[in-house]
Amino acid sequence: MRSEPARPLWRGRTLAVIGIIAFAFSLRSAVASLSPLIDHISDDFAMPAALIGLIGTAPPVCYAVFGILTPLFERRLGLERLTVLAIAIVAVGTVLRGFSADAVALLLATALIFAAVGVGNILLPPLVRKYFPDRIGLMTTLYSTTMAVATLTPPLLAVPVADAADWRISLGMWAVFAAVALIPWIAMLVRQRAATPDEGIEPPNPRVFGRMWRLPLAWALAIGFMVAGTLAYTSFAWLPQILVDIAGVTPAAAGALLALFAGMGLPASLLVPLLVTRYRATAVLFGVAVTTGFVGIGGLLLAPQAAPVLWVGLLGLAPLLFPLTLVLLGLRARTHEGSVALSGFVQSIGYGIVALFPIGIGLLHDATGSWTAPLLVLAVVVAAAIPAGIVVARPITIEDQYERRHGAW
Repeated sequence: MRSEPARPLWRGRTLAVIGIIAFAFSLRSAVASLSPLIDHISDDFAMPAALIGLIGTAPPVCYAVFGILTPLFERRLGLERLTVLAIAIVAVGTVLRGFSADAVALLLATALIFAAVGVGNILLPPLVRKYFPDRIGLMTTLYSTTMAVATLTPPLLAVPVADAADWRISLGMWAVFAAVALIPWIAMLVRQRAATPDEGIEPPNPRVFGRMWRLPLAWALAIGFMVAGTLAYTSFAWLPQILVDIAGVTPAAAGALLALFAGMGLPASLLVPLLVTRYRATAVLFGVAVTTGFVGIGGLLLAPQAAPVLWVGLLGLAPLLFPLTLVLLGLRARTHEGSVALSGFVQSIGYGIVALFPIGIGLLHDATGSWTAPLLVLAVVVAAAIPAGIVVARPITIEDQYERRHGAW
């Protein structure tokens, strides 16, 4: 693969830097601001358990569906226009959610937000690939870390704001961040309209997304993404209960351990993209993810009460495959259309599989009356990263792989 000569991050790209970071923050803050307020919302209108379950499982489903649709939208609108549309929908959906009169309205507004976030998830890697081909690792670090911070911030502020004002204000205030994120992208659209088209961007090819199904590299990246998402979503759904049942910790301690699990993603988002781009540490990082995943799950299976903090901390390192996959979505494609198609394919397949696990793990636990079988299933999921890592570690792009197997791209 050819490496782009590096130039100063801000030179001629200030709006793009601000726009990508603000976009990433608005996507995650809108998603993470709801769940802490369920009790407050229930004081105003009924929140059936089934509806809460739908809200909990909706994100990966929406991300999968719109992962498939986003390349189609992008071919018609272009990256920047679709980015503006996605941010605007997040802002509108966040405001509507704050005005919800009943549970159905809340669900519909939340689904609207998740749909736009699903589009945004796909767009971020191609935006980095387009504007920062020489700084893919650094920009992936910045936006993935921003996403981690944006995931942690709303739960800290949601309840205090709701107590001081109202849950509607606590939910709706995150629309401000989406509105701010619109500014740099609208400015770039205005600038582009007056400028000549970028000759470095290939014309859209409607067959590119279909080619992903025939490429081992695309499937390997999807598997890596799936492993990270499965561990994360399953842990957020069930890890506290697992720890209470088998490790003998209190519910409060289980909540703190879940925070530890989530917090392990912050150093990973900071370090992983730079380790990949500077030191080509893809194979090593896959090995770290697999090893820590196996040891964490093995500890919970064999000696859960011995060192629950250690087991959860190690398990929390395994989803480092998430920022690893994000940076590889930019590195393993050499064209604009290839990057969009690869991002859409990997995230739609990955999230589509991930959506099955939180429910499936719960059903398996109910059927067996034990957490042994669910934990063994998670170990099998981690094992799937081994062959995926072997494929992904090879420094080849999807375009190169397609040309070797099927002819001209």
